Amino acid sequence: MRGYTTDKGGYLTRLRRIEGQIRGLQRMVEGDEYCIDILTQISAATKALQAVSLGLMDEHLKHCVTEAIATGGDADAKVREASEAIARLVRS
Repeated sequence: MRGYTTDKGGYLTRLRRIEGQIRGLQRMVEGDEYCIDILTQISAATKALQAVSLGLMDEHLKHCVTEAIATGGDADAKVREASEAIARLVRS
């Protein structure tokens, strides 16, 4: 079981909402909307994706890393995965 499994429905709902935002952006470009309005919506979609990312990172730390520590698994590998994921998120 993955750490996010208990809130999978919530994550899917958020991702579907983001998908709708992206479709809205496509319609805005197709409709030649004002640049600043499009950029505002891109910012909102970006923040929504960041919120999902932070939630998944929190779940990884709470579940996967904690489980590795409790079961004698490779906790260092799980922490390294988290660190690498954080680095990718910061760069994006």
